[in-house]
Amino acid sequence: MSTPEEHTTEAGHAGFLAIELDGAGWDGGDFASLAEAVLAAESAGFHAVTFTDAPVAGRTNALQRAAYAGPLTRTIALVPEVDTVHTEPFHVSTQLASLDYVSGGRAGWIATAAESPEAAAAVGRRNVTGAALAQEAAASIEVSRRLWDSWEDDAVIRDVATGRYIDVDKLHYADYETPADFAGAGYSVKGPSIIPRPLQGQLPVLAAASLVGEGQVSADAVDAVLVTAPTAELLAAEIRDVRSRLGVSVAVIAELDVVLDARGLAAAERSAGSESGRARYAGTAAGLADLLQALLAEADGVRLHPASLALELDELSRLVLPELRRRGALRAPLLDGTFRDVLGLTRPASRYADSSAATAAGN
Repeated sequence: MSTPEEHTTEAGHAGFLAIELDGAGWDGGDFASLAEAVLAAESAGFHAVTFTDAPVAGRTNALQRAAYAGPLTRTIALVPEVDTVHTEPFHVSTQLASLDYVSGGRAGWIATAAESPEAAAAVGRRNVTGAALAQEAAASIEVSRRLWDSWEDDAVIRDVATGRYIDVDKLHYADYETPADFAGAGYSVKGPSIIPRPLQGQLPVLAAASLVGEGQVSADAVDAVLVTAPTAELLAAEIRDVRSRLGVSVAVIAELDVVLDARGLAAAERSAGSESGRARYAGTAAGLADLLQALLAEADGVRLHPASLALELDELSRLVLPELRRRGALRAPLLDGTFRDVLGLTRPASRYADSSAATAAGN
């Protein structure tokens, strides 16, 4: 969705940091509440927090938790995982647009597509596997982007004299139909959204790099990809490979598990017996600063998955983030900025704006 002209970075290699908020903490020590955790991440200077969509008994979904955090925070971007396979695309689009409003333009979307027989059974549809997962994700993203554009920015006029709230000429039909080779049950979306265009115009869309590319989700459909590698040593090479494969229009965010020496506890002992499949750093705060500086020279940003949110966040806020800023490797948080600002993206015009202008001019 972004273009090489749109996706710009600050001078040098200063990047941004995100932290996975509630999928973290495999050895315990988490915060007592979501509010306490998200405010601690914002106070530490992180640019974004992400919310996992893994089901946990008694916990609301990722988008609802992000929406709760919106009014509590001011600078940090809120980026939930939202499934594209078992959730109606229309509802995904409108709920994410609402998140953008309650967060003041700091919302993003990690579009996920995973095989889940349990989720399929819960919504009464067949299980989706293989290449069909990418088709579902691509369709859901396209529907959301069309619906976000279906209200032009100046569609709400609140004209008291005429009693009109909306200029109906600035509402548009999304008019989407799944392609003929769609593996699942086809569907169409015809109407405009039920909510005005998001504050950012288009929310930044993120996806796993493994889901994006030829024959999958188009690189043009996403604004950033999440890159994983088995080890920290292989991560920089994987970042360069993804950049070469997808081009410069897509921001690259590296994924890194983090275990730090903290409160007299050795990182090596704390990390024993837990594996996520992601690259992992275990050691001192100084060593992590060196690794992140190197990664931020290659990637636009890094998302950290702390072993213990409370323990690691304390070390990160006191030692790691200040050191990265001192070295010029990390940007300052953006006061009153949007998530698009963090990614270096300009606010796009609605795809329908030119047609309305032409109609008004009588062309």
